[in-house]
Amino acid sequence: MIEINLLPGQKRKAPGGGIRMPDFRAVVANVKDPWLLGAVAAAVLSIGGNGAFYFLTRARVSRLEAVLRGVRVEKHRFDVAVAQKQQAERVRDSLSAEMAIIRSIDADRYIWPHIMDEITKALPAYTWITNISAVTAAPPAAATTTGTVPVDSTASRDVHVSIDGRTVDIQAYTTFMRQLAASPWLADVMPTRAATVIEQDRPVTQFNIALRYRPADSLYIRTVPLVQSVR
Repeated sequence: MIEINLLPGQKRKAPGGGIRMPDFRAVVANVKDPWLLGAVAAAVLSIGGNGAFYFLTRARVSRLEAVLRGVRVEKHRFDVAVAQKQQAERVRDSLSAEMAIIRSIDADRYIWPHIMDEITKALPAYTWITNISAVTAAPPAAATTTGTVPVDSTASRDVHVSIDGRTVDIQAYTTFMRQLAASPWLADVMPTRAATVIEQDRPVTQFNIALRYRPADSLYIRTVPLVQSVR
């Protein structure tokens, strides 16, 4: 059947239903206010920019979370290493303190063996020792008449020694003093008195030497095992 539109200017609706998109060009053409257009454009740009910023931020947060997990794993590993290092340092300090105590005990225990060994090495021919004793560094006035004051020589490593001896050769006396002064274990070697006495109808020189014990440098210390295998 044929239909004829007798009303000019009126458009006939297209048959059938459905959703049609609005004609934005017509809407824009009808809007004459430039401020309104600017506001709409700014809103569109703001929405688009915020959306882009949101997605970029989410991507950056995800990347930083992965980095944070790796850092936490490394921190845990380093915490374990630091705890082990601190434990090892505590053990080292404890062993160092024990070794220092042992060294101090050994050093004090072998004072007189060192003194006797150095005096024996320095003793020249035709010279003999009559007395070796430990004395205080500064004897009191009441003890000056007796010459020597016995002290506990194991209480301190600063040991002062008095040596009484005799020799038939005055040069042997000076040689004895020079060799004592050259010892790395002895210091402050000083003659206190020397006199000529008659012994068995022969003149001999009676002398007294004062000196001080000092620990030698480690270069002069040599340790050997107490037990050695013999084949």
